[in-house]
Amino acid sequence: MAAAFVGEAFLSASVEVLLNKIVSKEFLNFFHSKELDVSLLKKLKITLLSLQAVLNDAEEKQITNPAVKEWLDELTHVVFDADDLLDEINTEALRWKIEGCPQSQTIIDQVIYLYSSPFKRFPEAIYSRIHELFQRLEHFALQKDILQLKQGVSNSIWYGNPTSSVVVDESSICGRDDEKKKLKEFLLLEDGSVSGSKIGVISIVGMGGLGKTTLAKLLFNDHEVEDNFDLKAWAYISKDFDVCRVTKVILESITFKPVDTNNLNILQVELQQSLRNRRFLLVLDDIWDGSYVDWNNLMDIFSAGEKGSRIIVTTRDESVARSMQTSFPIYHLLPLASEDCWSLLAKHAFGPYNCRNRSNLEFIGKEIVKKCDGLPIAAVALGGLLRSELSENRWNKVLKSNIWDLSNVKVLPALLLSYNHLPSPLKQCFTYCSIFPKNFIFEKQMVVQLWIAEGFVHQSKSRKTMEEVADEYFDELVSRSLIHRWSVNDCVHYKMHDLINDLATMVSSSYCIRYGDRKLQESVERVRHLSYNKGKYDSFNKFDSLYESKRLRTFISLPVRLEWLPDQHYAKYFLSNKVLHDLLSEIRPLRVLSLSYYLNITDLPQYLGNLIHLRYLDLSNTKIQRLPYETCKLYNLQTLLLSRCWLLIELPEDMGNLINLRHLDICGTNLKYMPSQIAKLQNLQTLSAFIVSKSQEGLKVGELKNFTNLQGKLSLSKLQNVTDPFEAFQANLKSKEKVDELSLEWDYGATLDTQIERLVLEQLQPPSSLKKLTIKSYGGTSFPNWFGDSSFAHMVYLCISDCDHCWSLPPLGQLLGLRELYISGFALQGYARVGGLELDWRYNNRFSKFVTSISKGLSKT
Repeated sequence: MAAAFVGEAFLSASVEVLLNKIVSKEFLNFFHSKELDVSLLKKLKITLLSLQAVLNDAEEKQITNPAVKEWLDELTHVVFDADDLLDEINTEALRWKIEGCPQSQTIIDQVIYLYSSPFKRFPEAIYSRIHELFQRLEHFALQKDILQLKQGVSNSIWYGNPTSSVVVDESSICGRDDEKKKLKEFLLLEDGSVSGSKIGVISIVGMGGLGKTTLAKLLFNDHEVEDNFDLKAWAYISKDFDVCRVTKVILESITFKPVDTNNLNILQVELQQSLRNRRFLLVLDDIWDGSYVDWNNLMDIFSAGEKGSRIIVTTRDESVARSMQTSFPIYHLLPLASEDCWSLLAKHAFGPYNCRNRSNLEFIGKEIVKKCDGLPIAAVALGGLLRSELSENRWNKVLKSNIWDLSNVKVLPALLLSYNHLPSPLKQCFTYCSIFPKNFIFEKQMVVQLWIAEGFVHQSKSRKTMEEVADEYFDELVSRSLIHRWSVNDCVHYKMHDLINDLATMVSSSYCIRYGDRKLQESVERVRHLSYNKGKYDSFNKFDSLYESKRLRTFISLPVRLEWLPDQHYAKYFLSNKVLHDLLSEIRPLRVLSLSYYLNITDLPQYLGNLIHLRYLDLSNTKIQRLPYETCKLYNLQTLLLSRCWLLIELPEDMGNLINLRHLDICGTNLKYMPSQIAKLQNLQTLSAFIVSKSQEGLKVGELKNFTNLQGKLSLSKLQNVTDPFEAFQANLKSKEKVDELSLEWDYGATLDTQIERLVLEQLQPPSSLKKLTIKSYGGTSFPNWFGDSSFAHMVYLCISDCDHCWSLPPLGQLLGLRELYISGFALQGYARVGGLELDWRYNNRFSKFVTSISKGLSKT
């Protein structure tokens, strides 16, 4: 049953992809060039269509028929292999297109070249591999008749994002007002306890899915509670209550920085210093175990805080709560009452205003609610599912589903139902998220780029980009409560509830693993997607069992992103060179490779060019100095992440060959210039840095006109190399409306002509939609008219530094949305207005550093 629902999730969407590939122009050209039997393609297409026709019926029958389940599971792996083979052929066709004959040649010359080129010498064995693939698929087509699978069975259809318009207020919950009120009283009590305990521990106990974390979050974010404490911190503990690990997690949650030591004494001293003489509120979320001795060692450290400090503990185990108990009673969270559970489901199904108009569905909904057993997570997930189709037929189908009666299933039936009714594209995107461990906080952009790299998202017929389609997929999973928003320091991130993570893990277990999280029950030979947690020293022995995994598509080291430590130091990780040079060289189907933060990676092996399927390469925060020339042979590459590779000094000259590249992150590198061929990459959506060159081998600022799809962050550096303002005009920054963060930088002290620099900045007017703007070392004596114009109503952040030649600021008071203003290294006279705030420099004071932060009410701090 572990893989009971895996087949259709991958197959329906993937078979469609295969069909599109075999009828593509590139694929047909390959067959003709090799004088291969095109009738084989026709047979392959017919077989795929016959399999596609019965997948919906197979999805329904797999629930109760183990033979159908096994058929789907086996077919899934054959389709994986088929996709790899067809992608190999298409890549060879793409290689010929890039390296092949010029477009100026005649048709006859191109045909002659085609027959004599390396494309012609593509291994003859490819035909036999296609023929073998056909025979394997034909075998499944014959079995479908034996299994009596029928054509034309309907399935979930999704036409875009109709449900994303329903906004549910996640800050409120149903049926927990009394619990919140009581626990809030405990938090706000002036006297710690009757027994005089300095630190009060409040334990919330209940089974998974009852809403313990949600309740704790409501208390944590309550304004009255917030005003009662000097310091608040949230630490996710989970299983394995190792006192060193827990101390480290708590310290990181308080300081918001990674801690690069496992020395318990150092950790305890630093934690004690962070809490000393401060009244703190600390949430220890999801504790599974912990000895009385370990907890008391922690309480000795917590006692450094002020009297009245509180610790909220959420746990499923009452014995854990008892070992941590002070004077406050243990609070047992009970299932929701049936009426409250219905209110919660209705809120997510109808939105806050439409419930009254849906009385015809209320009776069915209340019957469904009885199957939720009072679990809020079940009600929320079902509400997200039922919202997609508000019809009695649909709701009755959910009510009468035989999934409710399944036995030996380790996830909630309500969650399984919510998954089972997902449209196929969303299923494969959802199951892929099982590579992230529990409580993993991820960014939307990262997940979207991974989905696209894995082939889950394709160009829309409505001219939407793949990123826009993937955004819709992501938003739909959020609206169905399968992914939850998680705010960290006013930044929106995302995570999965533990039970939903269990669901994703279960349905993807046959081809997707978190290496090291669980023992491998089967051979890793069939595993396609793999992630693992970085260790300080990742030796070759850690990965020895992966030598059987020749079919891996995904190799991701976690975490992908880390917070920076003070003084430019950051967490240090090291990877065995044998893994990089031997193991990975054998895994040819790789589409995603992430090796960020490994400090011993200083160069890349030449075999990199053989990873022809690669779409996503993350080498950020490594010590590479150059990318090998072979990188330019990765013609399918879509995302290349090189941020904070401080030692990287150059990119390969033939970067223009990467015609599918969409995201290039080179911020924080030491590149001297950018190869001129980058101007060919007109599909780029992310170009985090643009280094202006004055030589012919690099890019001029005017080349920015070629990148019409740029969005997000953009930094222009070495602008002193722009000597003709017309080049800046050609850049046409004003038209790049999706760029929301812009940095314009000159080298300090490089100003030769203040008038030229003023004219250049005038022509570099950003789009009015800009949110953040940074100006560094600008050499003009004044700012252009657009600077500070009221049309920049969306600007919330402005930083101006080291503008030595400038003696006045523009009328910044017109930037009514401005919340943060940073000014340093300035010679100013007169005054500038920011909102209702006057910044007065009438005595020609020279400020080595001036910083003003404008927040609520435009008050200066």
